[in-house]
Amino acid sequence: MPEIQLAHPVPNLSAPTAFELSDISSDTPLMMEYKKDEVVRQTSPDDVVGASNEDALRLAEMGYTQDMKRTFSVFGVLGVGFSLTNSWFGVSSALVTGINSGGPILIVYGIMIIAFISSCVGISLSELASALPNAGGQYFWANELASKKYANFASYLTGWFTWAGSIFTSASVALAVGNAGVGCWALTHPDFEIKAWHGFVAYEIINIFAFFFNTYGKVLPYVATTTLWISLVSFIVILITIPASAPTHQQAKFVFANFQNNTGWKSDGIAFIVGLINTNWAFACLDCATHMAEEVLRPEKMIPISIMGTVAIGFTTSWFFSISMFFSMQDLDELQTASVPILTLFYQALETKAGAIVLESFIMVTGLGCMIACHTWQSRICWSFARDGGVPGSKFLSKIEPKLDVPLRAHFVSCAIVSLVGLLWLGSSTAFNSMVTACIVLLYVSYAIPVICLLLRGRNNIKHGPFWLGPVGLFANIVLLLWTVFTLVMYSFPTYYPATPGNMNYVSAVYAVVVIILITDWFVRGKREFRGQGSRHDHIQEVIEAEHRKASIVE
Repeated sequence: MPEIQLAHPVPNLSAPTAFELSDISSDTPLMMEYKKDEVVRQTSPDDVVGASNEDALRLAEMGYTQDMKRTFSVFGVLGVGFSLTNSWFGVSSALVTGINSGGPILIVYGIMIIAFISSCVGISLSELASALPNAGGQYFWANELASKKYANFASYLTGWFTWAGSIFTSASVALAVGNAGVGCWALTHPDFEIKAWHGFVAYEIINIFAFFFNTYGKVLPYVATTTLWISLVSFIVILITIPASAPTHQQAKFVFANFQNNTGWKSDGIAFIVGLINTNWAFACLDCATHMAEEVLRPEKMIPISIMGTVAIGFTTSWFFSISMFFSMQDLDELQTASVPILTLFYQALETKAGAIVLESFIMVTGLGCMIACHTWQSRICWSFARDGGVPGSKFLSKIEPKLDVPLRAHFVSCAIVSLVGLLWLGSSTAFNSMVTACIVLLYVSYAIPVICLLLRGRNNIKHGPFWLGPVGLFANIVLLLWTVFTLVMYSFPTYYPATPGNMNYVSAVYAVVVIILITDWFVRGKREFRGQGSRHDHIQEVIEAEHRKASIVE
């Protein structure tokens, strides 16, 4: 690809890496080529500042200013990414829910299937994040990679699907943690009758409690790292305690060869597929780390490490957790009717309510870490999308609070929407549960759009980042696209057959609502106000000069 030099070359900012600007025409993605032989790992304060300036300059090449401090380490970003995906926590919440759709086989082998798919998703996201590290993630990639004619609308669709998926994910996590708390109370109060409003109140408490952890940027990296270790320690404690305490253990045949179909579907294959939704939820949201690209040094390397690390840790923890729990299961029938099945499993194994509640508390604390990470993720999506005019009230939502170093306005509005979504639980738990499916599929669609744009442009027609797998990446792209189509169709099937108003899968209605909202906003406001490829490219020189002035002041 030919390189174009700016009319006013940017002076060296004492960074350890030299930059060359790629073609900045409106049809070519903005990439920067590193001279790898000049990159030196250093740890002195001056070099940290130099690396930060280097990353800020690269961001300016994309048309954005450095608005937040790069305070996250790779472990901090991994903490946010894994705390959000937190596969073993997701499996613990849906461990028994999927048994009716296939028995233990569904979970044990379903995790392996979804882990493979997630590896392909992770590779696809990592390649793009390494080539184009930007907090906008999917919507930015779509805008850069699509042709000029379709770039703005493709980017706009992607941004809305991503933000909607993050809102629905937060809602599902808040309910999972809230119901766990209600279940603990019910375990110690046998006469207590659980009602919908109990779950709603717990949901709102969890949402509000997690809100405050994302209001001060300086402590957020420490919170992310802490929640990562809490999750891993909780996993180890439960993994050891339950099998060791269980009075009896299941045979290997029950765990690895026991298939059950209690869904009403005549086809065991259909039953297995619709049950995969629960396992798939445990591996959702792999794009989280990409939206932290402007808060970590050398994001072109750190983001892929975080994404692929999340998949690896997620598979290891969730698979061993599920096997351990199935071997320790005592009474499957009781679990299938329990309000919080994993809590009941703990009680069966330990034969003490206090012990069961202690272990469930580990899961709840892990879930709170997941909720905090959800808030971090959704606020970055909202803020980055707003700075390009992607949502109503963009001027308000795109502001960073300088003293707090967080997008507080985007954070508050996103959490307020999550709070309102919780009202749906009072009206229809079935409709609310459909949002869990929606959060999975909408995110897959948001991944698929930039990947399609990449394939249409040509994988070798952009400058690759440090993480680029060539033919393996192409294979991962294809798997991602095929799986997106598969889930869009198959995850719309009702879980039970015949379908009734009480067990119907309303995910198609959720899709319709999201599409109606975004299309309306596009024609009313977005088409006119969204800052797309052309407008952003026109101001690149101006942004670079502003970033240079800022760096000179710092020095």
